[in-house]
Amino acid sequence: MRNSSITVTVSFAVALTATALTGGIAHAMAPAPAAAALPPPVACDSCYRPALDTSWQWQLSSLPARPFLDVQMYDIDGFDARDGAVVRALKADRPGRGVVCYISAGSLEDWRPDAGRFPASVVGKELDGWPGERWLDIRQYRGRLGEIMKARLDMCRAAGFDAVEPDNVDGFSNDTGFPIRASDQLAYNTWLANEAHRRGLSVALKNDVEQIPRLLPYFDFALNEECWSNDECTTAQNDGEYGYDQFVQAGKAVFQVEYALPVSRFCPRSNAQNFNSLRKRLELGPERTPCRGV
Repeated sequence: MRNSSITVTVSFAVALTATALTGGIAHAMAPAPAAAALPPPVACDSCYRPALDTSWQWQLSSLPARPFLDVQMYDIDGFDARDGAVVRALKADRPGRGVVCYISAGSLEDWRPDAGRFPASVVGKELDGWPGERWLDIRQYRGRLGEIMKARLDMCRAAGFDAVEPDNVDGFSNDTGFPIRASDQLAYNTWLANEAHRRGLSVALKNDVEQIPRLLPYFDFALNEECWSNDECTTAQNDGEYGYDQFVQAGKAVFQVEYALPVSRFCPRSNAQNFNSLRKRLELGPERTPCRGV
């Protein structure tokens, strides 16, 4: 996913004219406006925080069944596990295991039980390659959309989850059908993180690589798909601006998945960065190949 850019060329003569009209060189060279202010992060001292080196399983197409893998963290579908039975079983099987609640926070999935609650005004274009799923206008989070997302977070908490993985929180860099700006995405993502913390849930930043520097104070760990395939895992790969090594440097775990690359192409690099990487199939079933440990 890439943001489009627009290059504007202004002639020297026009630039001189603009300078004269606006009061001289000093005015013409004034600094750009500061980035929009974000709300302060909501503290959650009791929230679950996975260690930098954490074994895990990401399984969304089905619920895990016994015998469970001997891993320290499971990330599973929140709606499928909303009765809490699997969450309780996973925790009883290995005390101290973290269980993460997957929800989509940026798309409508037409098979979910709350799909009828979304007003037509927030429903946009289809997600490419994902039938039945449409982008949401996340700018409207202060209205009905926000209430739906709060209810989903309440569902995760009531089921006994420790953390939440909000998906599709990078609409600003996709063709959603709405003029979503980077600043809109920052406002929504920080709101989501703060709402999760208010409920005692830790929260993962899913993808949205470009906004890591501004979102890092709000999120407790990160989950990424295919950053090695896209050459965007580390700050060095991103011209010194953003990367998942920034999470690691802050003492926050990074969970990472590749679908197409052979393990020999990414595992050594992931291990060197202290990422918790897996090779998975796109459907995210039980199959997995970990880069280290279990």
